[in-house]
Amino acid sequence: MAFGRAKFSRSSSSSSSGSLLSKLPLWVLRFLQFVFAITVIGLYAQDLRAASKAGKYSDNKWGYAVAVGVIGAVSSLLLAWPRLSMWGWGWDLVVFILFTALFGLFGKMYINERDEGINGIKRMKNAVWIDLINMLLWFITAIYGMIMFFFFRGSKSLHTGRATV
Repeated sequence: MAFGRAKFSRSSSSSSSGSLLSKLPLWVLRFLQFVFAITVIGLYAQDLRAASKAGKYSDNKWGYAVAVGVIGAVSSLLLAWPRLSMWGWGWDLVVFILFTALFGLFGKMYINERDEGINGIKRMKNAVWIDLINMLLWFITAIYGMIMFFFFRGSKSLHTGRATV
C-alpha cells in the first residue's frame, strides 16, 4: 500500500507540469480564435452600424457574419477550459461549418471584386481572409479534440488513478 502511494505521488507531480505544457498549444489556438472572432465582429459590424445610422436596410448576410463572430468568440472562451475542449470537438465542427459558410458567402462576393481604391471593398476582401483563418483555426481544434477524445479518453481518473475515464 505504501508503495502505491509513493508511486502515485511521484507520477502526479511530474504529470501536473506536463499537463500544463501540453495544454499550452490549445490555449494559444483558443486565444487566436477569440482574437480573430472579435476581428470578424468589428469588420462586419461597421457596415451594419453605417446602414442603421443612414436608416437603410441592413443585409442579413452581415448580420449572419456578426452572429458567427459572436458565437466564435464566446465558444473560444468556453472551450479554452481543457476538460470542455476534449468533449467539445463536436461544437468545434459546428463553428467550423459556420465559418466555412461565412467564407463561402463573402468569398463569392468579394474575392474576384476589383477594389479600385474603394476602402469598403478592401476591408471586405480582408474580412474574407480573416474568415478563412477562423475556419482553419476551428478545423484544427476540431481535429485536435477528436484525437484527444478517441485516443486518450481511456485513461485513468485524475484523483485516484483507479477508474477508467
